[in-house]
Amino acid sequence: MKLGAVVLTMGNRPEELRALLDSVAKQDGDPIEVVVVGNGSPLPPLPEGVRTVELPENVGIPAGRNVGIEAFGPGGREVDALLFLDDDGLLSRTDTAELCRQAFTRDKKLGIISFRIADPETGQTQRRHVPRLRASDPLRSSRVTTFLGGANAVRTAVFQEVGGLPGDFFYAHEETDLAWRALDAGWMIDYRSDMVLLHPTHAPSRHAVYHRMVARNRVWLARRNLPALLVPVYLGVWFLLTLARRPSRPALRAWLGGFREGWAAPCGPRRPMKWRTVWRLTRLGRPPVI
Repeated sequence: MKLGAVVLTMGNRPEELRALLDSVAKQDGDPIEVVVVGNGSPLPPLPEGVRTVELPENVGIPAGRNVGIEAFGPGGREVDALLFLDDDGLLSRTDTAELCRQAFTRDKKLGIISFRIADPETGQTQRRHVPRLRASDPLRSSRVTTFLGGANAVRTAVFQEVGGLPGDFFYAHEETDLAWRALDAGWMIDYRSDMVLLHPTHAPSRHAVYHRMVARNRVWLARRNLPALLVPVYLGVWFLLTLARRPSRPALRAWLGGFREGWAAPCGPRRPMKWRTVWRLTRLGRPPVI
């Protein structure tokens, strides 16, 4: 099984990027082809053999990663699976790539693997980085219904069947959009606690657009993927959860603005999932109403 890797960067973390690329080069087994995408910024000097793409402007995380996919041919078809890694992450073990090869080879319906993210200082995994509702034990591997954007591996056949990440999302929920489409096509997703990406602990709200994008893309996610009956249920639950978390007034104002924008702006093609996919999500522990 031939592996590639996509690394998206803003060019502002050259030392961390170099350390990540070194950790990819040290992986056991056949060498991994790597493409680094400069998202609106020039790239620093990189190791020989690394493919590069420099975009003239920041197109957002999902669109930038889609560029990385296409760097391996249409739908990434030059390789069998792609690793997507944050530029300030680090593969802590040398057998992660080999574990991916084994997992994809053993399970032909496995489409996506979500890695465990651990803080390099403490070794702890944040609850939000465990992609399931029962997240108290990050060391338990399981089938899941979504995955982590900067620490995963995706079989390229998934992209060829269901398409890439939703580029218009720019930031937030693009992984769940792809996950739902993949699950609807019959693919499965695993969370693997033994595949670890070391990554500094940061609050997602550090991004200025966080609250607006989270709300807007939540609406787009529902409008694009859910049966019509579930759209108001899903969004109603999340509206109440947001209020229950008591965000600050500026954060709530931004969130409400994004929520309105999600209804007013085009969300892209609508392909509601089958009801049997709804049942599969429910059996996996995450019904698509929360």
